[in-house]
Amino acid sequence: MIPVPSGVRVWLASGATDKRRGMDGLALQVQQALGRDPHGRDLCVFRGKRGDLIKVLWHDELGMFLCAKRLERGRFIWPSPAGEVVQFAQTRFRFL
Repeated sequence: MIPVPSGVRVWLASGATDKRRGMDGLALQVQQALGRDPHGRDLCVFRGKRGDLIKVLWHDELGMFLCAKRLERGRFIWPSPAGEVVQFAQTRFRFL
């Protein structure tokens, strides 16, 4: 498990995100669509259209971090209205 410092906020991008987006594309989405600073030390989480893949973008004091997790079966439960940002409790979020 990758330790995330306490006090880091977790933001879920509702709706589906293009799975082909990499670090720069997701950072741009954080800035433009979510209205957040991609270097703000918060976790930003995106889900693919099928619901079996999430990508997590995080900037610590050293640089940008991108992690992806794909489920073998099942789907991640996700807020559906596209364009909204949902803050998620860090205590309920474990991705590795």
